[in-house]
Amino acid sequence: MNLINLENVAKAYGPTPLLDAVSLGLDEGDRVGVVGRNGGGKSTLVSVLARETEPDAGRVTHARGLRLGYLIQRDVFPDGATVRSVVLGDRAEHEWAGDVRVREILAGLLAGLDLDAPLAGMSGGERRRVALARLLVPESDLLILDEPTNHLDIEAIDWLARHLKGRKVALLAVTHDRWFLDEVTDRTWEVVDGRVERYEGGYSSYVLAKAERARIAAATEAKRQNLLRKELAWLRRGPQARTSKPKFRVDAAQALIADEPPLRDAVELTRFATARLGKTVYDIEGVTVEVGDRELFHRMTWRLGPGDRVGLVGVNGSGKSTLLRLLDGSVRPVAGEVVQGKTVQLAHLSQNLEELDPSRRVLESVEEIRRRITVGKREWTASQLLERLGFSGDRQWTPVGDLSGGERRRLQLLRLLMGEPNVLLLDEPTNDLDIETLTEVEDLLDGWPGTLVVVSHDRYFLERITDHVVALLGDGRVSMLPGGVDEYLERRAAGTAPQPGAAPAEKPAPPKPKGGQDWKARKELDRIERRLEKLAGQESDLHEQLAAHATDYAKLQELDARLKEIQAEAARIEEEWLMLAEDLG
Repeated sequence: MNLINLENVAKAYGPTPLLDAVSLGLDEGDRVGVVGRNGGGKSTLVSVLARETEPDAGRVTHARGLRLGYLIQRDVFPDGATVRSVVLGDRAEHEWAGDVRVREILAGLLAGLDLDAPLAGMSGGERRRVALARLLVPESDLLILDEPTNHLDIEAIDWLARHLKGRKVALLAVTHDRWFLDEVTDRTWEVVDGRVERYEGGYSSYVLAKAERARIAAATEAKRQNLLRKELAWLRRGPQARTSKPKFRVDAAQALIADEPPLRDAVELTRFATARLGKTVYDIEGVTVEVGDRELFHRMTWRLGPGDRVGLVGVNGSGKSTLLRLLDGSVRPVAGEVVQGKTVQLAHLSQNLEELDPSRRVLESVEEIRRRITVGKREWTASQLLERLGFSGDRQWTPVGDLSGGERRRLQLLRLLMGEPNVLLLDEPTNDLDIETLTEVEDLLDGWPGTLVVVSHDRYFLERITDHVVALLGDGRVSMLPGGVDEYLERRAAGTAPQPGAAPAEKPAPPKPKGGQDWKARKELDRIERRLEKLAGQESDLHEQLAAHATDYAKLQELDARLKEIQAEAARIEEEWLMLAEDLG
């Protein structure tokens, strides 16, 4: 059954058409991923499909009675809305509570959120979860999702992928999360130059198919040039030569990568890194870090060596960004020692981009750091690197103040690399980057000889550029994960770490003391109870401040970060309370 059909659709904003005579259809059971450059027309395409945007020409047809769920990039809710009013509306509690599917959605997306809590002042991640729950609770024939993984952590993305895979519904998803595309889609549309190129398979299959198309195009061009040379030779000789047409055989996809070298020469990169860094990069010995009155790390020991490429994952509030700031020296431990190698030249890309001079041109902003650098065995100019990261031609002379958020992110990353650091800390580097830019960044980092620590919710990027994964599980330590992200998700599912963003549970009644109980343990129980009460008060105050500063984005980020720290600490202390209460019971 055909659900949506586009016939010769065109749409333009300004002189450049984003869609030019596009004809395509979505059928029942289709699962399509949409990829393409930022600003290339992906969101315009899905908006036209959803009939939220009228095309300049052509026709959009929906099946009669189509139940369409459409998730836009920006989460918009009515004034004064609560989680319950947005997700469940007027449905009676016995009605939704008896629906297994609805209960699964609420448990998967809204765990730790009060259904009667106002949406005003909630973090971007919480608002995204609410928007997804609102979309998924009703039955639908087709779901159109525009960047559904924005603001979600690895666990939420994993849950969403599993939910969509198990749901019998047609799906169209625009996202730069390549792991998510591979998990939930079996066809790929690439929006490029006003056209929509179609490929069978998810993201991995799309990459192979595109490489095959490029090989065929190169072979065709080589053949054309060869025929021109033959024709020229015939004209010079006089008599027409008899020639046979070469035949090309399309081999299996594996043939495309048969001669491709490994992504990284690990031995060579480690040798370079050791030469640049020596044997010591960072040695963290018995370090304790406190944030406010909360102990974030307790007697933590960790070592970073030359050439280490580490992915860092963890629950919200476990201290991932704080650990990076501990390495760059902006956070000081209250106990223990952080030993930094004498030759370390550090660069830190934080989530909050530093201010760039808005009046300077893009190329000038890079060349003021350095005009050329060597990556691997090749020398690159600032202009060549800008070209690789999507700043082509006149775009290199654009004032920085006119750049989008994603372009500023690319520019800041390139400025860091131009400083030729030998230790690189990247905190959510994939924010606002499209897939083509991500692959260019990955290729650059493949040849970069140094020590690398990456915090990211983009599982594909994390696994692609790092060699091993460590986790902060809320216990104040760094845990090695030989099984990578899969092991992290398994441990989280097994309940070996606190749930992210979990609010303090209602405290059980304390056990009655028994004769001979350790008075120190009872004293500790009382101390924990007082601490929980204090955290509950701080959380309530923060919710009020969030509501009061609803229009101040910078202040909201600061308050939201503090709220997450308090919620994570409350979850950890509640677990301590339960364990101690059980021992005394």
